[in-house]
Amino acid sequence: MATQAAQAFQIPDHVPPELVHHVGITESPEFLADPYAFFKKLAQDYPPIFYSVGSHGGSWHFLKHADAFRMLRDAEYFSNEGGTPFPRDPADPFKFIPIEIDPPDHRKYRAILDPIFSPQGIQQLDETIRRLANDLIDEVIDKGECEFTTAYGRPLPVSIFLDLMGLPQSMRDTFVDWAVGLLHSTTREGMAAAFGQIVAYIKQAIAEKRANPDDKVVSRIVHGEIDGRQMDEKESFGFVLFLFIAGLDTVFATMNNMWLWLAENPDRRHEIIARMTANPGDMNAVTEELLRMWAVTFSGRSLRKDLELRGVKMKAGDKVMSVLPSCNFDEEIWPSPLTVDFDRVRKPILSFAGGVHSCMGAHLARLEIRIGLEEWLKRIPDFSVKPGTEIEYRPGGVVGPEYLPLEW
Repeated sequence: MATQAAQAFQIPDHVPPELVHHVGITESPEFLADPYAFFKKLAQDYPPIFYSVGSHGGSWHFLKHADAFRMLRDAEYFSNEGGTPFPRDPADPFKFIPIEIDPPDHRKYRAILDPIFSPQGIQQLDETIRRLANDLIDEVIDKGECEFTTAYGRPLPVSIFLDLMGLPQSMRDTFVDWAVGLLHSTTREGMAAAFGQIVAYIKQAIAEKRANPDDKVVSRIVHGEIDGRQMDEKESFGFVLFLFIAGLDTVFATMNNMWLWLAENPDRRHEIIARMTANPGDMNAVTEELLRMWAVTFSGRSLRKDLELRGVKMKAGDKVMSVLPSCNFDEEIWPSPLTVDFDRVRKPILSFAGGVHSCMGAHLARLEIRIGLEEWLKRIPDFSVKPGTEIEYRPGGVVGPEYLPLEW
């Protein structure tokens, strides 16, 4: 796949041949066999900055925490304009908001949803998340087995997300199927088909909320104001569409990764249970370290102007991608970075990107994962991967096992 992509896209003349490595992030056999072994190998064996070509074109890849940290925060050099790979009709342009809006305007859009996604707003969901977690566990605990993705990993965060958005729970699985089709399609045709279904539904949902306002996210956006004016239709559409895509796949992919590790490492699982029993506050550190180990996304930018970094000369217009999972394995930031260590000094992980474009749902994701761990481990402390299971990963920009059959 990487070789075919290299043939399809021309490498710019200013890229030194020795810095070209066709690694096939998100699509190569090595990645699909074991993504996190792949990310660890990148962090250990590859230059901190190199150029690679994939199915969506070529870009510089950043592997060091410091470089990604700068990319995520330095709007003078790095722009988010056109930063998403999703197909759009050139005759009907729009921006994904707020991800494709650079400072200072970016903050104006996020402010509309601050009351919902702030730490204070999210903490109000604690009881709701716990109740849902236990309802889901009730459905499977006596069976002695479940397909974790569909029984717990997906419905827990996605149901909470849909409630916040004000979208129907009855369409949860349909929404997820659309998101998976978009984010994990191996062809532009497949991506475009899924995107078309999502676009049609979002336009319908916006029209419904415009006519019947409520206090949920979609309605707040539709009726929101920027600089004293109501957002126009393209702004509302781009904002709702981005949140819809971003909110459906990431947390359940993260939970799949974590529960796979828990299932395969009973000693560490029992360590977490002991910590939780002795000091419930330790679960924040446990959650943060598991998030560091299993980041599931990447972050891209375009260079506004020429930049030399670590001796590498990049040109204005070049695409840049920070490989966030590899950046979280940077030994300059975390000693023994490939080891799960719940007693680490807390440092900024990049699992939710960073800077002004940091994930709007980061506080929600942390709370969902922590509560999900607490309630599951209280009631199903011993579990394993069902014998005979082959763990498979989809190509695409969100990384996690496709299915995770568990038994206890």
